[in-house]
Amino acid sequence: MSLIVHIDNVPLFTTIAEAENWGDQYGLTGYHEHTVLGQVGYMGGNTHQEIVMAMIGGTVQTTTNISQSTPNSSSGSSSGGGSGY
Repeated sequence: MSLIVHIDNVPLFTTIAEAENWGDQYGLTGYHEHTVLGQVGYMGGNTHQEIVMAMIGGTVQTTTNISQSTPNSSSGSSSGGGSGY
C-alpha cells in the first residue's frame, strides 16, 4: 500500500487501484483526486463528500436524512425548576 496522507481520516493513495479497492469496503466505486504538496493522490469514491459520508453512515444513500430538522419543534420554554443547588 502506498499511502500519501489521510484527509478527514480518509487515506490518499498513490494509485487509482488502491483507492478503488479501499472504497470497495464502503460499497463505493470510482475515485477522485487530491493534490498534496504538488503530488497527485487518489481517494476512493467519486467525490470526497461521498467517501466521508459513507464512512460516517455506512452508506451514501442515508446521508440525505442526516441534517433534517423541524424549525418550530421546540417550545422555547425554559422556566422549569430551580437551580438545583
